[in-house]
Amino acid sequence: MNISSLENPHIKSAVKLRDSSSRRRELEQFFLEGARLCADAFESGYRPLRCFVTARARERYGEGLAPMLAATESVYDIPPALAKKLGDTESPQGVFAVFCLPSAKNAALFWSGRGKYLALENLQDPANLGAIARTAEALGADGLLVSGGCDRFHPKALRASMGALLRIPLLQADELSEELHRARALGLPILAAVPEAAALPLTALPLTGGAVVLIGNEGAGLSAPALSACTARVTIPMRGRAESLNAAAAATILLWEMMRE
Repeated sequence: MNISSLENPHIKSAVKLRDSSSRRRELEQFFLEGARLCADAFESGYRPLRCFVTARARERYGEGLAPMLAATESVYDIPPALAKKLGDTESPQGVFAVFCLPSAKNAALFWSGRGKYLALENLQDPANLGAIARTAEALGADGLLVSGGCDRFHPKALRASMGALLRIPLLQADELSEELHRARALGLPILAAVPEAAALPLTALPLTGGAVVLIGNEGAGLSAPALSACTARVTIPMRGRAESLNAAAAATILLWEMMRE
């Protein structure tokens, strides 16, 4: 089926999904751009509802997209002008899709008494969230606990994660402290990452067993309730004049120490 009008309701709906987290929650759908991300989502078990593809994209990515397109409820051929409207990047590949949001994770099945997890509280930058997910998957973390902050299905987060946000075990928590106490009940230490000289140096901690390391908001850090749920405060030793690290950079160091052990 062909779509050529910028005013087409399917195009308008896709743009709203791209730009609005509330719209994504309302419809229980999310929007993806790019051949690799769309194929990744399909291969990871996400159900495609609508796809929008240019003729050039069919020629270039047709073989890789074929399984997803065959399983999609509605596939629309679009001209380059519509690809530019749908695209959130400077040079869209011409492949876009709307998928169903996944079912909520069962918290009881998420946690393991020897797992190594990263918990994120109120991260605001979707690029940080995506970069952290990519690193967590690459280094073999057992999962991400995310509470508040930006939407994991934000287009910038999904691109920065290179699809990791679609694959890594992730638990979305409305009440962060509740999940941290659940992890503590399994014997997992809950470590608050803070830029405090009095905190324990990360390199001095034995991390051979499981652990949950908690990273807070880029500007405000961790909330008081989150800190009170932690068993210890840890810090990354720094020699320069910088008072703290970018959230994604800090997460990389913390994850490396956890997984190195």
